Amino acid sequence: MASGTDALGRFHVQAPGPVLVYGAEDAPVALRDRIETIARARGLGLAELDLALIVVESLRLDAARDRARLRATLQQRAPRLLILDPLVRLHRIDENSAGEMSALLGELRALQREHHVAIALVHHVRKNGSARGQDGQSLRGSGDLHAWGDSNLYLRRRDGQIALTIEHRSAPAPPPCMLELADGADVHLRVVDGGPVERDLAVDTAHKIVALLSAGPMSRESLREALHARNATVGEALVRLRAEGRVLRADGGFRLAAGVPVPTPMGERERNGHL
Repeated sequence: MASGTDALGRFHVQAPGPVLVYGAEDAPVALRDRIETIARARGLGLAELDLALIVVESLRLDAARDRARLRATLQQRAPRLLILDPLVRLHRIDENSAGEMSALLGELRALQREHHVAIALVHHVRKNGSARGQDGQSLRGSGDLHAWGDSNLYLRRRDGQIALTIEHRSAPAPPPCMLELADGADVHLRVVDGGPVERDLAVDTAHKIVALLSAGPMSRESLREALHARNATVGEALVRLRAEGRVLRADGGFRLAAGVPVPTPMGERERNGHL
């Protein structure tokens, strides 16, 4: 948003503008260094970014005084995006209380509308995750948090890789993406599941995995050997299937979720004119 460059090297920013960041768990120097590293990876310097850090000891969204100070800062800086990271350090209320969380999130919504600013609120999921890949149900605390977001992005480590899944309130969810932490001096996250050919390969691999799992649970290594596929391709297909709720973890591997239809064999599909 601050640089106008593609987010994660993939997602185009249609309306760049000023950004305001508060990182409650990082020292300002450490946060500045991290942002500078990301900027260098894009061939930019900090001086070229319309970005500012909020540097205070604490910021409590449940305190009227702190909200007033934040409102004054938004009035002065007029950012397009406000990043608050993480929510657990920004209040002292009970996250499991629907009433208390609803009031706090209502205050944030009021700030958003009053100052025409997008708010990115960083939050954690429960350690035990969710039952069927439905990330919104795995958020810590009250269900109001899931309902509050217009767009919810989830990062998870799955099978040794980083998966990004996205939910929108008013638009279809795009397919999950695989991310990597780029090597080198300028460390940053980027999308690595390549162009249409690789995406088609992952979809085809997912189709074959469902067919294999129809005979019973299998480990990732067994799936890779049966498919004669790259480990990364199998991993991406499994991430997609788990995000869609079609495949679940089992002891030592993966299994089909209940009610998932088994794909038609390839030869029969061809004879029926489906290809």
